[in-house]
Amino acid sequence: MTSPTPQRPTPLGPLLARCRLVRGWSQQRTAAELCAAAGVPTLSRHEVSRWERQRRIPGGFWLGWLAVVLDVPLVVLAEAAASARRAGPTRAAGPGRAGTAGTRPGGRARSTPTGPRGGTTRAVATR
Repeated sequence: MTSPTPQRPTPLGPLLARCRLVRGWSQQRTAAELCAAAGVPTLSRHEVSRWERQRRIPGGFWLGWLAVVLDVPLVVLAEAAASARRAGPTRAAGPGRAGTAGTRPGGRARSTPTGPRGGTTRAVATR
């Protein structure tokens, strides 16, 4: 008999989007609800969009408020966030983006030599 495969947590971005849409909320409304609950006026719908696309992963502060506002157990959001962090960043794959990492417009390779302090410097294109 084989043991059941451990269930993977739902990806954070789709989970947030689904919870928002179940309430019939826009990203703007979600941001407004989060701001009102947290008492922080600086969250925009753009940040909600970044979370849903997993371009950014909310930290503990916002995960707590997302749990309250979206009525989702914090442990579910925390597990999904941890899984997303382990998986690494996602990149948009729209037109013109596939296979262009590390190249400049025109297909030229980007130069990234190591600088004197261990950081990287990039060559600047001159035209």
